[in-house]
Amino acid sequence: MTTTSVAAPGAVQDEPLYRILLIEDDRADALLVEELLHDTGLRFELTTRTTLAEARTALATSPVDCVLLDLHLPDVSGTEAVTAVRALAPHTAVIVLTGLSEARAGTEAMAAGAQDYLVKGKVEADLLHRTVRYAVYRCQTERASSEAQATRLRAEENARLERGLLPPPILDTSTVTVTARYLPGAARALLGGDFLDVVEGDDGLLHAVVGDVSGHGPDAAALGVLLRIAWRSLVLGGHRGGDLLHLMERILVAERGSPSMFATCTLLTLDQNAATATLHLAGHHEPLLTTPEGTGEVTAAHGIALGIVPELRSWPPTVIPLPARAALTMYTDGLTEGHNGATGERLGVEGLLTLIGNLPRTDPAAHVDLLIKETHVLNAGRHTDDVAVLRLDWDGGQA
Repeated sequence: MTTTSVAAPGAVQDEPLYRILLIEDDRADALLVEELLHDTGLRFELTTRTTLAEARTALATSPVDCVLLDLHLPDVSGTEAVTAVRALAPHTAVIVLTGLSEARAGTEAMAAGAQDYLVKGKVEADLLHRTVRYAVYRCQTERASSEAQATRLRAEENARLERGLLPPPILDTSTVTVTARYLPGAARALLGGDFLDVVEGDDGLLHAVVGDVSGHGPDAAALGVLLRIAWRSLVLGGHRGGDLLHLMERILVAERGSPSMFATCTLLTLDQNAATATLHLAGHHEPLLTTPEGTGEVTAAHGIALGIVPELRSWPPTVIPLPARAALTMYTDGLTEGHNGATGERLGVEGLLTLIGNLPRTDPAAHVDLLIKETHVLNAGRHTDDVAVLRLDWDGGQA
């Protein structure tokens, strides 16, 4: 086993360094390949291994740009060697070295995933130079294309999930201004299980929900969409309060992918004529009430999260009076669990209220956007969680 790092004669110093792994058990052939590489003009680092088992260790411990692979190794041969190397290093270029009598071996190797092949005894320095450069370039291009495709598919999936997690509100006569925002926890990430919705019932009451499914990824997002649609359907069907939460919990238990999955949520029913809001907290934190005097956390009774103890069904209601001009903000914990600047502590509700108190007074949409932006600045990317925010504003003689 050898490792050689050189700049071949005539190599241009600003050209890339090619990290090449030669898997060849014939010492004479290995020496010939090394001499040819010296004549190519390439800047290269050559590592030689004699078996696939040795190569497996080399691929696992060091980055490799190109593998020069003999098809007749002591522990593997033929296209099985190509398949094995591709499995170990799927984003590394593979060039197969075949014998003079193996007319079909090269094409079969390329069909198995190799970028190119060279016939021993017919390789010159210029050919090796072009083959290595082209194989590495082609492999890098394929990888970039694959990543771009994955990014596009992820964006399309995010868009589909976002339509389910952040639907347009159903409002008829309500004068409440609805501001809704949803942000995934990390760039290029799939949306998680946070969800929200607002509908006006036939009784003229405004109903809202903000929820958070445990975990992240497509399973949590799918369950979040399911619960959001179930909530809307059940509300429009006349279900309210504890009965509504019980039915949502039954759906969650039936549809969740793992018994450990659960969901927290806040249900709110806004009665504009009575100037009251009725809250049901299922493992979720209290909303914030904003008045001309400032913002504070609403005091409300707590109930158990959905799916924790399905038979318990404990979600006590809380009725709060509402001023003529105010706003209620419901949110998921991604807004408060991030870091509070350089202190190393979590922002928390107290930190969030302090932040809100320092923000300029502006329209609801701009205020929510600025609030989310400032929490992200304080967090500085150290904690990644989804954020859902729903703000309801009203201004009139009646709530």
